[in-house]
Amino acid sequence: MSADADAALYEALAERDPAAKCARVAALSIPDGGWSGAGLDPLGRVPGRPERPPLVHPRDVPRRGLGSAEGRAALVHAVAHIEFNAINLALDACWRFAGLPPAFYRDWLSVAQDEARHFQLLERRLRELGHAYGDFPAHNGLWEAAEKTAHDALARMALVPRVLEARGLDVTPGMIRRLEEAGDDATAGCLRTILAEEVRHVAIGSHWFGYLCAQRGLPPQATFARLLREHRMRLRPPFNVEARVAAGFTEEELRTFS
Repeated sequence: MSADADAALYEALAERDPAAKCARVAALSIPDGGWSGAGLDPLGRVPGRPERPPLVHPRDVPRRGLGSAEGRAALVHAVAHIEFNAINLALDACWRFAGLPPAFYRDWLSVAQDEARHFQLLERRLRELGHAYGDFPAHNGLWEAAEKTAHDALARMALVPRVLEARGLDVTPGMIRRLEEAGDDATAGCLRTILAEEVRHVAIGSHWFGYLCAQRGLPPQATFARLLREHRMRLRPPFNVEARVAAGFTEEELRTFS
């Protein structure tokens, strides 16, 4: 573990420029023993994000159909914003939580690097549609969940990958179908790539949730249900059962929360 490695992780998390952030993430490597997990932000720079897009309440994000190029660009922008936030979330898991096995940090760095590639893929598609990241308003729900779970790796693993990010496993197939119906095979292809890789990301969250439950002697399903209640969150069916089972959910869990 070295101060230089910790500083590189912090700079990647604090970086505001999307292109520079993606480059910093691609260049990161894990020192022996992982990072310190200090979770300190002495300069108040975390999370690093650009001035645009403007952040609004979720109910104030305009809803657009996919029948127009503008509507499809808005969808690409919304998913790109999720992926950008997911870069910060994965880096934050490495930076915030100390004392976990080296595999934890390897896993979440690999997720950050995947999310950076996803963001770049969507940013390119957005440019092809005549727009740029920041052109549409977005909301801050993912990072707000990170703040609410900053005190505990168990809560983070339960509620961010297994609730918020897993929601993408359920809704993305429908988006792909609608894009194909609209004749936008290029955007549908981007989402197919992302969906295939997001299963692994949710599975990583499920694995470390199970690890932390075992470490603390907690029953996983009852603990997951308790955390959902405490944080006033819920799973919203219908579920993509095949993808969720591949991502570490049990069929009993999915029946319980249906």
